[in-house]
Amino acid sequence: MDQNSFPTKGNYILAKNSLALSKQGYELMDKKRNILIRELLELINSSKNIQRELDATFSAAYLALQNANIEMGIHHVDALSHAIPIEDSIKIKTRSIMGTEIPLVDYDGMKDNVPSYALYDTRLSLDEACRHFNEVKELTLRLSMVENAAYRLATSIKKTQKRANALKNITIPYYTGLTREIANALEEKEREEFTRLKVIKRAKLTKKQKAS
Repeated sequence: MDQNSFPTKGNYILAKNSLALSKQGYELMDKKRNILIRELLELINSSKNIQRELDATFSAAYLALQNANIEMGIHHVDALSHAIPIEDSIKIKTRSIMGTEIPLVDYDGMKDNVPSYALYDTRLSLDEACRHFNEVKELTLRLSMVENAAYRLATSIKKTQKRANALKNITIPYYTGLTREIANALEEKEREEFTRLKVIKRAKLTKKQKAS
């Protein structure tokens, strides 16, 4: 048998404190869950907007690339593509939302404004294709950051919901019942003690009256 369930004043105080902490913990979990859900909904809306913009930019980029291939020749465009440097400016940072680490992509897009090929033997369509594909790269980075953050928030919401349910459906009812049981047992003991003292007092009074 659990020693903390014995009907003593010490256990009653412990049970009341545990119940108060459990209720406070549930309130905190509930607030955390609501904040995370609000952040997740904002990320979902942002993801939809970025996805629409990305689809439109992809279409424009491929159309510009198609025009460049027609005007300059596929082999020439392919040869120029090898002059594009490897992307190494992307850095991943993090920020915390209610204890959940959210990735932040730090990307320097300024260097993309400088063409990596000679201008004298190229056409405007190639410049347009490069510009659109650089936008695709930036949008893809933003979308990946948003979707990754949404996944982490969803995982955190699931864990928070599980803990909140455990507090609401298991811990709080347990300590509520335990507090009530101990309180009732203590009250019963106090009534028994009061009755016993009255009997003793009456017996002493009767004995005193007989002696006199």
